[in-house]
Amino acid sequence: MKYEVTLNGKTFEIEVEEGKAIVLDERTAAPVATAVAAPAPIAAPAPTAAAAAPAESGSGNAVEAPLPGNILGVNVTAGQAVKAGDVLVIIEAMKMENEIMAPSDGIVTSVSVTKGQTVESGTPLVYLQ
Repeated sequence: MKYEVTLNGKTFEIEVEEGKAIVLDERTAAPVATAVAAPAPIAAPAPTAAAAAPAESGSGNAVEAPLPGNILGVNVTAGQAVKAGDVLVIIEAMKMENEIMAPSDGIVTSVSVTKGQTVESGTPLVYLQ
């Protein structure tokens, strides 16, 4: 491709091909070969660090995240009695709020997530006994 460029009052004709550029000065019309550096690779964005989660593992059965998302709310605390169907945690995924409910009656032995944390599918949220 050829381009015409004016720089400091001088007009240059530039011919660009993949991997090289040739500059023609209009005064002399003599080609001046200029090496063109290959474009620098674009670095992938650094993965965002998920909010630090308590590293505790409770006893009993784990209630796991069925989908990846952000924790909007934790409605239970350790030692709390819950009934089947009670909302334990709310996860936001794809702009939808998903209520994670207790699968059975029990007592919460530990809560493994905090509000604002990002979780993946299968991440233990709450342990019930």
